Amino acid sequence: MCLSVVHSALRSFHPPAKGSGGVRPLREECAAPVATGERLVRRVHALASADGGRVVVGIAGCPGAGKSTLAGRLAARLTASGLPAVWVPMDGFHLADVELERLGRLGRKGAMDTFDAHGYLALLRRVRAETSAVVYAPSFDREIEQPIAGAIPVPPAARVVVSEGNYLLATADPWPGVRAAMTEVWYAEIDDAVRLDRLTRRHVEFGKSPEQAVRWVAEVDEPNAEAIRATRGSADLLVNPDTF
Repeated sequence: MCLSVVHSALRSFHPPAKGSGGVRPLREECAAPVATGERLVRRVHALASADGGRVVVGIAGCPGAGKSTLAGRLAARLTASGLPAVWVPMDGFHLADVELERLGRLGRKGAMDTFDAHGYLALLRRVRAETSAVVYAPSFDREIEQPIAGAIPVPPAARVVVSEGNYLLATADPWPGVRAAMTEVWYAEIDDAVRLDRLTRRHVEFGKSPEQAVRWVAEVDEPNAEAIRATRGSADLLVNPDTF
């Protein structure tokens, strides 16, 4: 199956998500869209000034929405602007494949119960409270599709931690605690056709055949996306990563 056919099938799998480009406060319906990364950087500076401690900005959204890209760019721009920031992905708390296989969940890796959510919450609480020593966080290596322990140092000088993941706004335990441990949570959203195209290509890039990719997106990623999309309204901001 060629990728063009795969993408066509995926676009028909789910209707395009409603929403607009740029960024707008979800709780302020009349607010003007925020379309520049500079505006987001200024917003985090304001949060840091008001908080006085370490700020944690979360970015939620469906698979393939550009959360990781936005988180990395935001952390880099904040650091360049004089506000030291570190990107700590939720994906570092994927359960290892050997454990997922033991639990019978390997075939739906990426679902909510395939993460160590309590471990993620414990780390968020640590990075908020422990600012006198380095806190080490895990990363996720897409080449081997496995978490890597102790790969990301959060030094005492870091004023901001940017973290992204699918389920930051979920309501099942312990995710409300995750939301409470964050200063703000933004929701990343792009056109669904673009998202599905990128998501499929990513699966192919990291080893799946086009046929396997389209099946995985339809049977695993999109059911997860439906649950994630239902949490959109509780975010502090709606963000289009492509405008950053």
